[in-house]
Amino acid sequence: MTRRLSTVVLMCGLPGAGKTTYAEGLVRRGFVRLSIDEEVWRVLGGRDAGLVLAADEYDRLKEEVRGRQRRELVELMVAGRDVVVDYSFWSRAARADYRQLIEQHGCRWELVHLKADLATLEGRLAARNLTEGANSVTVDRALLHRYLAMFEEPDGEGEQVVVQFPPGGPLA
Repeated sequence: MTRRLSTVVLMCGLPGAGKTTYAEGLVRRGFVRLSIDEEVWRVLGGRDAGLVLAADEYDRLKEEVRGRQRRELVELMVAGRDVVVDYSFWSRAARADYRQLIEQHGCRWELVHLKADLATLEGRLAARNLTEGANSVTVDRALLHRYLAMFEEPDGEGEQVVVQFPPGGPLA
């Protein structure tokens, strides 16, 4: 019996670009979704409002979750499941590392880069910052600009670029 070849979609983009919305569409098509934000939310008991962890403690928790989800990704690939990894994949090194892991297990990968202009990102984040939940991690303007400075945009990595426009924009 031959093993079904999995497809693993790596989401890439800044906060507010639409990664989770896109990933949830793949879930409706049968993909399993891995999300650090949701797992951290679950580990913390579904309560981030008013809970402040020291930066190093939060980073440690995220890395712990990332390690567990990486092992889960391997299990899912071996089982022949399609997976969407709903991370930001901000660095070329992280993207290359996951592509290599996927290829080592004989699976296919797709890199989906969600892009949106600054005004769209800021507007979406302002609305999202008013909500609570695993997918509503607060990102203020200063943090968004810090993320913008750190983001290594994919270029020539086999990425599929999806450009997000504000309501009433070119796709309306």
